[in-house]
Amino acid sequence: MKFRRGLRLLLACLTLTLPLTLAARAHAALQAIEADRIVAVVNYEAITARELQARVNTVIRQLKQQGTDLPDTEALNKQVLERLIIERAQMQLAKDNGLNIDDPQLDAGLQRIAESNHLNVPQLRAALEKDGLNWTAFREDIRKEMIVGQLREREVDNRIAVSDGEIDNYLSTSADQNGEEFLIQHILLRAPEQATPEQLQRTFIKAQMVMEKLAAGMSFAKAAATYSDGNEALNGGTVGWRTANRVPAVFIQALERMRAGEISTILRSPAGFHILRLADRRGAGALPKQVQQTHVRHILIKINELVSEADARHKLEVLRDRLVHGGDFAELARLNSNDLSAGKGGDIGWVLPGDTVPEFQRAMDTLKPNEISQTVQSPFGFHLIQVLERKVEDLSPERRRAAARQVLRDRKADEVYQDWLRQLRDRTYVEYHLESK
Repeated sequence: MKFRRGLRLLLACLTLTLPLTLAARAHAALQAIEADRIVAVVNYEAITARELQARVNTVIRQLKQQGTDLPDTEALNKQVLERLIIERAQMQLAKDNGLNIDDPQLDAGLQRIAESNHLNVPQLRAALEKDGLNWTAFREDIRKEMIVGQLREREVDNRIAVSDGEIDNYLSTSADQNGEEFLIQHILLRAPEQATPEQLQRTFIKAQMVMEKLAAGMSFAKAAATYSDGNEALNGGTVGWRTANRVPAVFIQALERMRAGEISTILRSPAGFHILRLADRRGAGALPKQVQQTHVRHILIKINELVSEADARHKLEVLRDRLVHGGDFAELARLNSNDLSAGKGGDIGWVLPGDTVPEFQRAMDTLKPNEISQTVQSPFGFHLIQVLERKVEDLSPERRRAAARQVLRDRKADEVYQDWLRQLRDRTYVEYHLESK
């Protein structure tokens, strides 16, 4: 700190005594030092002022596009820094677990993003660059999001448990539900894991302060961007449309009593304290009586003492190239797949949602008939997937139970993820160096 103050004093002297060019160079040197200044240390990695400012600039651009009032500079910097800390902690854990997204997987992800916006990838790039975004930085941000998605699947999905009793209760009541959807905004004041009564009281007092700000006229979006610990804080707290099936029970009890535009009381969950705003509500369908089935086949390469991850990926890249250029999928599956389906040319048969692991299903659901996936990683190994055809049929009682189980898993998923994030954050070593200049 003394060094930077000394450099500022020197710069002031230089401005008075040296030619303008030299003063400008000294000023540039000071800016470079400030940009490289460490604002936080997360376990074994540093976050610099340059990284923080780049993310703050992105958030400011997004908030302005949404028409959201900006928090004050100090509050915004703290919010963005906390998001960077959580992101860095997740990326470190992913690295420690060998999770990664290679360029072909990233390209496939970018293709899906472009298609969801009715664009191709060059058009997506042009649109982003027109808005002032750097394409290379955008690609790396998407890579990070995809890696965090892998980590969430690995760390969170196996923590979600749904009992037969819960399924019975859901099926007995879902016929009477109108399947409403809620457009939700959310503020979370996160409590530490195994919080003491004093910590809980401090968090509750902060939640009361936020409620007072809202009552005094602060917009919910600004309050979320200023105070919320939720993932959607810097998006004005907007969670988006959610059916009752995808909302934690503690939320749905409040939402069902609210009118559009109303703000809830302070709600308590294991993650901390919550404030909701119901932006809108609309009718939707309940548990479907019909479901889409997919006829799919795959080639699986398992990892073992003789086959490394790199070997498996390379082998599938070679096989995919052969398939794209006219190779016979069934024959290549019989010769190469490490799955019991190899004898049937890789044919798994007709599958329904929930029949396969999440990684496989997500990739399968993005494919058009006869399209071949990029390399897909799952707990079983690495796959090439091809969808043969799709159809929609009535659900059998067994399938309705499976569908109900998936609905209940979706309802619990975000709550479990938030609890896992809190545990990760609590055990992450963080050293703060963010201070006024």
